[in-house]
Amino acid sequence: MVSSTVTSGRPGRPPQPNLAFRRLRGQRSPAEFAAAVRRAAREIGERVGCDARYIGRVESGEIRCPNYAYERVFLHMFPGRTLTDLGFAPRSSVRGRRARTGDASPPPGAAAARTGDGAQDPCGACAPPRPYDSPRPPGPGRPDHPRHPCDTYDDHEEGDVLRRAFMTGGGTTVAAVSLGPLGLALDAAAAQRPARRAGASDAGALEETVRRIRLLDDRHGAGGLQRRAAAPLRAAYALLEAGATRQATADRLAASTGELALSVGWLAHDSGRFPDARSHYAEALATARTTGDAALEAHAFCNTAFLARDAGRPREAVRAAQAAQHVARSLGSARLLSLLALREAGGWAGLGDRAACAQALARARALHERGPCDADPEWMSFYGDAELEGLEAQCWSALGEWARAARHAERAAGLQDPHFTRNTALYTAELAGDLARDGRPDEAAAAGTRVLGLLEQVRSSRVHALLAGTARLLLPRRRTPGVAAFLDRYEAGTGVRGAG
Repeated sequence: MVSSTVTSGRPGRPPQPNLAFRRLRGQRSPAEFAAAVRRAAREIGERVGCDARYIGRVESGEIRCPNYAYERVFLHMFPGRTLTDLGFAPRSSVRGRRARTGDASPPPGAAAARTGDGAQDPCGACAPPRPYDSPRPPGPGRPDHPRHPCDTYDDHEEGDVLRRAFMTGGGTTVAAVSLGPLGLALDAAAAQRPARRAGASDAGALEETVRRIRLLDDRHGAGGLQRRAAAPLRAAYALLEAGATRQATADRLAASTGELALSVGWLAHDSGRFPDARSHYAEALATARTTGDAALEAHAFCNTAFLARDAGRPREAVRAAQAAQHVARSLGSARLLSLLALREAGGWAGLGDRAACAQALARARALHERGPCDADPEWMSFYGDAELEGLEAQCWSALGEWARAARHAERAAGLQDPHFTRNTALYTAELAGDLARDGRPDEAAAAGTRVLGLLEQVRSSRVHALLAGTARLLLPRRRTPGVAAFLDRYEAGTGVRGAG
C-alpha cells in the first residue's frame, strides 16, 4: 500500500505530535476511531484502509499531510474544519511544494504537482489519487527517500490493484506490488553486497515493510506471500549487521528486524510450515534478548506459544505464554496481557485441563475489559472483541464442548471488522466445524458456504484445512438438505471428490 510515512524535510528533528487530531479522537480507542474513519469513507464513496496503526502515525506526527482520499474523509467527518484545523501541515510546507489553487481535491488526471521553482515534480506523487494505478516508484536521484511526503498508507490508491493482483497472479505478485517500492533490497543477492551503515530512511522503510505485510495478511492470508516476504528479512539482517549511523536508528532497526522476523514467521505458521515459523520466532526472540527489548520479547513468546499449541505441544504453549506474561507486566498494556492469557488458555485446553483453561479465560476477559491504552503494541491492532471470542471458541472446541465453541465462533464472525477478511473466514470456518461436530449439519453447511464465498479473497492454509475437515464430517450427511449443495460447491472449487 502507499506509504503513510511523511518526511519532514528537516533531517534530525523528530516529528511533532498532532495534538489537535488526538483531541478529536476523544475517548475512543485508535481502533474504534479507525472504524469511524472507514464508515465515513463509505458514506462518501471512498475506500481507505484505515486502522489503529494509521491513527497512531497521524497522532505521532509521522503523517504530516494526508493524501486526497483521506483529506476528503476527514473533512467529511469534521465539517467546517480545514486540514490545518485538524493538525496537519499545509501541502505547501511539505518539502517546500507550492499549494494548489482552486479545488482542494483535483480530479483524476490533473497535471502533476510542481515544485516551488515551477519545475515539474519528478516523482509525481503529489498528483491526486488514481484508484487503479500501481504504487509510484521513488523519484529519480532519491534512493534514500522511497516515500513521498504527501503519500499515505491508503487502501484507496492501491486496494483494487492488490486485490486483482492477488486473485490473478497469486500472493507472490501481491508481495511484489506492495513491497517493491521500498528502499529495502528485495532479493538475496542484494543482501550480500558490500554494506553501508544504515540511516533513518532505512529504518523507516523497514518499519513500513512490516506494516504492509501485516495488512496483506489481514486481508488475504499467508498463501503465496511467505516466500516473497523472506527477501526483505534477509536485507534487514544485512542492514542490522552493517550497523547504523546513530544509536536510535540502530534500536529501530533491531526492533523492526525482530518484528519482520515475527511477521515472516507468522506467514510460515499460517501456511503450515511450522519448522520455518519456529526458526523465525527464535531469531526474533534472540534479537529481543540481545537488545533488551521487552516488547519484542513478549511478542516473540506470544507467537511461540500460539505455534506450540498448533504444533501439538500444549505444555510448551503454556510455558511460553507464561514467560510472555512475565515480560509484559512491565509494559503497561492490559490488552497485551489479555491476549497472552488467551495463549495460555489455549495450552491448557490442549492439555485437557478445563479448570486451568477457564481460569485463564476469565483473566483474559477481565484484562480485556479494561480497554485499550496508549501502551498497546502496534501489532495488536487485530485484537479486539472478535479475536477474544474466536480464541475462546478454539479453547472450548479443543475441550470438546462443541455447542459452546460454536456460540463463541458465531459471535467472533459477527463482530469482526470487514477489513480483516482473513479472520472473518477463519472464524466462520471454525463455526462450521463446531456445528458439524455438534450434530447440526444444515447450519454447518450454511457456514461452510459463507466461507467458500470468502475464499475468493483469502488464501490461508489454516482456513482451507478447517473447511476440508468440515466437508469430511458432513460427507455421511450428504442427503441432508443444504449439505449436498455445500459439498458440491466445495468439491468443484477444490477439485476433490468425496470431500477429501
